[in-house]
Amino acid sequence: MKDKDKTKEQLTNELKGMRQRVAELEASEGERKRTEEALQVAIQMEIDGKGFYLKASRESSNEMGRKLLASLAGEEDIHQQKFEEIYQALRNKKGWPETDFQPDRGRRLRTIFAEAIEVMGAGIKTQATELDALKTAMGMENKTYDYYRSQSQTATYDTERDFYETLVAEEREHYLVLLDYYEYLKDPAGWFVGKEHPSLD
Repeated sequence: MKDKDKTKEQLTNELKGMRQRVAELEASEGERKRTEEALQVAIQMEIDGKGFYLKASRESSNEMGRKLLASLAGEEDIHQQKFEEIYQALRNKKGWPETDFQPDRGRRLRTIFAEAIEVMGAGIKTQATELDALKTAMGMENKTYDYYRSQSQTATYDTERDFYETLVAEEREHYLVLLDYYEYLKDPAGWFVGKEHPSLD
């Protein structure tokens, strides 16, 4: 049916339908842009984290610190690469891709920590600057954790939500390993007592 043969009501309904589709497309485009901006922030957070961990690793006064912090830098690098892959898929208008991202949930970091403690024992000496670096690192992990948690709660795609929730768990493990290392460096003998006798009750 040609437009000239349509009633005013039919034309009005078609116009309303077109406006609705335009509004949906604009909302979809706005959501894609918001998601891309969030990915850019995440990429920068991972780049900054990697740089911090590499510097802290070089400046660490002990082998455990060097290995642990270098491993964290490597994990930040993996996260950055995943975010960049996702960003490119979105830029190519493919939507949020399926991600084959299965981190080890801190097992490798805990292994490094456990093996080093066996060698170093309770006689480790540490510098205040290393403790300060660990406080900064824990703060960074908390900030990243909070950011990824908020992104998972506002995710558009189920795969996006799943990816951010996986990262939330990973960042939590990073924080806990750093906290354990911090407490060990701060008071090695007390740390050993706490691990051997976790509760006096």
